[in-house]
Amino acid sequence: MDKKPLEKNESNGRKVRDKALDILFLVIACIAGAYSTTAVMIPNGLTCGGLTGIVRILQNFTDINFSVMYYALAIVIWIVVILTLGFKEAKKILVVTLLYPGILFIFESLNLSLLEQKDLILAAIFCGVFSGICNGLVFWRGYSFCGTESIAKLIKKKWLPQVDISKILLCLDCIIIIIAAFIYGRNIALYALVTQYIASKMVDLIMYGFETKIVELQIITSQSEELSRYIMDEIGRGVSSYDMVGEYTGAHRKQLSVLCSPRESILIKRRLAELDPKAFVSVIQVNTVWGYGKGFTDIEEEK
Repeated sequence: MDKKPLEKNESNGRKVRDKALDILFLVIACIAGAYSTTAVMIPNGLTCGGLTGIVRILQNFTDINFSVMYYALAIVIWIVVILTLGFKEAKKILVVTLLYPGILFIFESLNLSLLEQKDLILAAIFCGVFSGICNGLVFWRGYSFCGTESIAKLIKKKWLPQVDISKILLCLDCIIIIIAAFIYGRNIALYALVTQYIASKMVDLIMYGFETKIVELQIITSQSEELSRYIMDEIGRGVSSYDMVGEYTGAHRKQLSVLCSPRESILIKRRLAELDPKAFVSVIQVNTVWGYGKGFTDIEEEK
């Protein structure tokens, strides 16, 4: 029996399942983002960076609904992306560009409010939490918003190719928040910084926080062979080694590199203290690892 049709059907089924999951998580993300804006940010008079912050600034000069204005600006940016960065880049933001404003319009019409009374501190915190959930889920599924990130990519391509996109994006958000300070006051701008910080931490938590924590140990020791056997046989982790020379002493050593859990790193440290008290170890926190191995995320799941 020919296995190719079966493999093709399994592949197609996997693609359909992945797309369905994408839509599900994008809907959840947009609901979280819309709730953050309409039930927390706007009722408490707050603002933030990004396209949402731009619309909040424009709201001060017009009576147009937030969702309508957001949708109009998103479409304008999307068209600019097509004309400047190409349709391949525009495809990445098309789904969220169409989905998010629609859900935002629904939530805006419901007149929801999270807090019983106005509380700027709580509002700034929960606005960051819901916004971070929204952005984290969107990024986690490989999509992005049509907003200042697209503008940052455009600026990088046209005028600042040597500057990292994250730095351009940070500058754009800072400019938006500074302008908001002149309109809504300095305190509101400072609350916006709190919101941005919490949102960024929530994005990291959504994208990496549910996976096993991994650290990388870089070990320079004269007992590399015995330590390697301990790590592979007792801990059950793989080891990479590199020949190196200490420029100050001229001593030849092997540097071992190990990816393991924090608990396993303590076991390795204890064993190393017995073998070579003069060893040198650096510990690097790793957000996530994709690959085949114990405790790692299967790279097939990240496609």
